[in-house]
Amino acid sequence: MKLAPLRRRNDALPGVSGVARLDRRTPRLAGRLNPGDIAIIDHVDLDRTSAEALLAAKPAAIINAQPCISGRYPNLGPQLIVSHGILLLDNVGAEIFGSVKEGTKVRIDGHTVFLGDTPVVTGTLQDIETVEALMVEAKAGLSSQLEAFAVNTAEFMGAERSLLLDGIGIPEVKTSMTGRHVLIVVRSHEHAADLKSLKHYIREYKPVLVGVDGGADALLEAGHKPHLIVGDMDAVSDAALATGAEVVVHAYPDGRAPGLARVQDLGIDAITFPTSGTSEDAAMLLADEQGAELVVAVGSHANLTEFLDRGRAGMASSFLTRLRLGAKLVDAKTVNRLYRNRISGAALLLLVIAAMVAIVAALAVSDAGRTYLNSFDHGWANFVGWLQDLFS
Repeated sequence: MKLAPLRRRNDALPGVSGVARLDRRTPRLAGRLNPGDIAIIDHVDLDRTSAEALLAAKPAAIINAQPCISGRYPNLGPQLIVSHGILLLDNVGAEIFGSVKEGTKVRIDGHTVFLGDTPVVTGTLQDIETVEALMVEAKAGLSSQLEAFAVNTAEFMGAERSLLLDGIGIPEVKTSMTGRHVLIVVRSHEHAADLKSLKHYIREYKPVLVGVDGGADALLEAGHKPHLIVGDMDAVSDAALATGAEVVVHAYPDGRAPGLARVQDLGIDAITFPTSGTSEDAAMLLADEQGAELVVAVGSHANLTEFLDRGRAGMASSFLTRLRLGAKLVDAKTVNRLYRNRISGAALLLLVIAAMVAIVAALAVSDAGRTYLNSFDHGWANFVGWLQDLFS
């Protein structure tokens, strides 16, 4: 019997390989992922916001200890990931956090995760077809999610009525926003395109730039310096925190702020904002309370499906925060559609042409002007003749 040839040591192993990065908190992991890493998360019903944060880091693959779609409702994260061609393996079990260490190289081949040639865990490999099938089944859970949304909204309103109605508990910040536009940036897979499309708006209106956690890094990458950074401080870089921006640490309602220690260790002064809402909501409430004329949101989500996609009490906070801001809050894409430079390029070109025509006309009707035109015509003829002699 003929034996199969042994694999040489330098032969590439099949599948997708990368350095493992593990964290049970998806936003915190997204903040320290490098391109080509393999993200290992513990996130049932992966929502779109978390998926966008992961995609922004450009991982080679994502492994989830939990099912990405449990069937409770059609969450949007998995569909976004597979549509971008990122390998997604889910439901591998919590034991992966004990079997794989941070920084080790892992490999995914089919439904199995390997350390070298040793299989560690198996799961379900998701693709566009399997995710679409799961989404169809999950739509049956929308009615119960709507009921939960209503209950969460009522509970949040009861718990934070004074904050939403009277602004009690919103801290004072040094950054002046009164009568100004405020641009709030949340990191997402579309934030770079949105910021690029707003470059003329930013140059002309000079809005206050607020980065929500990793949104501060998004501003730096786009060539802007944040004036204010708001968030849990688990997905923002030290470089962004060191820009001199004012820092507001999102705290729990009881005052605990896990991210405050990190900021203080960097020698940066910060204030806290206790609220059960999200960091994005905290930034919007700050802008509104400080008298912002207009709040432009980059990377934010506002339709009903995306509220439900959050799958947590935070969706009530976002809904009520947006109700408070009302017409003051607009999405970046809306600004891009409506905004035009006060002087368009076409109008400026037309103005230049009109000015040149006026100058030529004025020269043509005056004696001195005709002398200048004749002189110019003579000089131009000499220049053309010189060029012809040069290339003949």
